[in-house]
Amino acid sequence: MNRSPLRFLVPGTSSRFRCGGLLVALQSARLCAEFAPAVEIVTYRQREAGHLFLADLLQQEAAPGAALWIVSWGFDVPGLLRQLRGRAVAYHAHSSGYGFELPPGVPVIAVSRNTLGYWGDRAPRCPLLLVPNALDPAFTTPFVEPPTGTRRPIDVLVQARKTSNYVLDQLVPALRKQGLKVELQSGWVDDLAALFSSATVMLYDSADYWRSVGVTEGFGLPPLEALARGCVLFSSFNHALADKLDPGVTAWQIGCGSLANDLKQIAAAVANPAAFKPQPEMLAALLLDHSESKVQQRWQLALTAVDQHFDQLQNGAIPLMQVPSWRLRWGRRLSRIKRLLLRA
Repeated sequence: MNRSPLRFLVPGTSSRFRCGGLLVALQSARLCAEFAPAVEIVTYRQREAGHLFLADLLQQEAAPGAALWIVSWGFDVPGLLRQLRGRAVAYHAHSSGYGFELPPGVPVIAVSRNTLGYWGDRAPRCPLLLVPNALDPAFTTPFVEPPTGTRRPIDVLVQARKTSNYVLDQLVPALRKQGLKVELQSGWVDDLAALFSSATVMLYDSADYWRSVGVTEGFGLPPLEALARGCVLFSSFNHALADKLDPGVTAWQIGCGSLANDLKQIAAAVANPAAFKPQPEMLAALLLDHSESKVQQRWQLALTAVDQHFDQLQNGAIPLMQVPSWRLRWGRRLSRIKRLLLRA
């Protein structure tokens, strides 16, 4: 059992803040509650009935306190770390590329290998852990394929949010012109499993979106969710999507060279989805890695390591410092100059 009470920080839990990051934070708190001595959701932008508020806790409790704080909201992380200075805090890192540096000794719990690699470069002396996001149990329960020859009501499903202009403005009209039934899903969906179960092909093209906002696809649950419900997946392979998706094996590239090629491949997948789906045993192994039970085990191992790290710091250990990039670059230049002078 982990010894530290856990506090997951989120800006709020109302519909104003509803997004994948919030769902992951709430799910993580639920999974950790089964082995941690206490788990609390703490808000910091709006006060909410039933949840503690960060500013109140900081006034009431002197540092360092007993709790381990988990921060995750990318743009808010630097400010939260300043407020929590002197307390045990870990960064639950989803997307990367926000540009901030981490103070020495702050553990990073990355949700993907892509994010792990980013912080392995930016913060190589901070404790680094990997805890993938978990699929909702609705996507890991046994799925029964419809009888052979039964066609799903939606040929092609597109989630409009994060989708490229190429898909919306060129590919979707062209697919409809070919007679395929294409559904654009926008807004919140309460039963995503049912939606994905009704589609033959799912298109997910997020590369342009993430380039436009300057950060990365931190994990990308929708592609995994679509695969879990028997969809053929056409996807981009940017950032963390490349962790899980193998082109031509578990998923197919969207925007693969030409519009004509996309049209041909997607039409063929609608006509014969079995030829485009991953091998059942490969998909089963992929989904098992993201089941709540597996992810819960990863959380327990990661938090045990984080507890041990902060125990050492409290006993007087000094956290290792990252060497700034500019110092490394100048060190290389000085070494080169010294070698040239010695040869002269």
